[in-house]
Amino acid sequence: MADITHRSVRTNGIHLHLAEAGQGPLVLLLHGWPESGYSWRHQLRALADAGYHAVAPDVRGYGQSDRPEPIEAYSMKQLMADFVGLLDALGEKTAVVVGHDWGAAMAWTCAALHPDRFRAVVGMSVPHLGRTPMPPTQLFRHVFGDKWFYILYFQEPGIAEAELEADIPRTLRITLGGAPGFDTQAEAVKSRRQGDGFLTGLQVPEPLPAWLTEADVAHFAKELTHSGFRGGLNRYRNMDRDWEELPELATALIQQPALFITGEKDPARAFAPLDAMKALVPRLQDVLVIPGAGHWIQQERPAEVNAALLAFLKSLPA
Repeated sequence: MADITHRSVRTNGIHLHLAEAGQGPLVLLLHGWPESGYSWRHQLRALADAGYHAVAPDVRGYGQSDRPEPIEAYSMKQLMADFVGLLDALGEKTAVVVGHDWGAAMAWTCAALHPDRFRAVVGMSVPHLGRTPMPPTQLFRHVFGDKWFYILYFQEPGIAEAELEADIPRTLRITLGGAPGFDTQAEAVKSRRQGDGFLTGLQVPEPLPAWLTEADVAHFAKELTHSGFRGGLNRYRNMDRDWEELPELATALIQQPALFITGEKDPARAFAPLDAMKALVPRLQDVLVIPGAGHWIQQERPAEVNAALLAFLKSLPA
């Protein structure tokens, strides 16, 4: 079984911490919120043992990677420069990019805007949405009106940070441990009002779901105690900036081979029409919906995810 090693690599003016394993064609694994490269712990060795060089960075703002202060430092353009620069730093011309949650949005954007560097793409939980017809926060206010919505709550700097950092292990137990997804606490979410927080009305699950161990919670908590939540939340605060800076996403087709994996009970499915993605990703080979799975798909169901990922990789031209 391949060993997982760690190092820091400079790209786009910052340092990214990498967890990596194996040798062979590069597979870049991009995590979502509020996680780190550790969320790919079940995939790194599986990919390495199958003959791939698997690399899972802590995205800027997370874990042991650098945390620039300005909000605009977390725009999608900056993230794309991080990942293209990472390929350069690793001496690789191309990679297959795989992402979950916000990492999926990053992966789709990598494929759409840099097809010469990213030869195939796998998205998990969040499908490719292209470009909304209006700036996202404007769209959310139109859709939700005066109802509470977490992305709008995250927009004001400092507010969500204070709530989420007050008790980081508790935040993680609720956010990651509400299984599957937030389904079991849906009524609490629906009843929120303006002025409520992300955790309002949510209970710590007892016991934790089988896929999430005390050691996992401790690992994520240690990383977030070091990094804070600001960097991850700043990704949400750049959604309108991304809309302004990347108009080409309205028409850019992803022509590379693609795969989408989601959980049957992932709440993100409610916001993600798959038909729209199929039009934007004409070489989408499959949409795999894993029965009974929630949002944290590659951690919840690693055997199924790894099997699908390896089958997809083996189908690609050498």
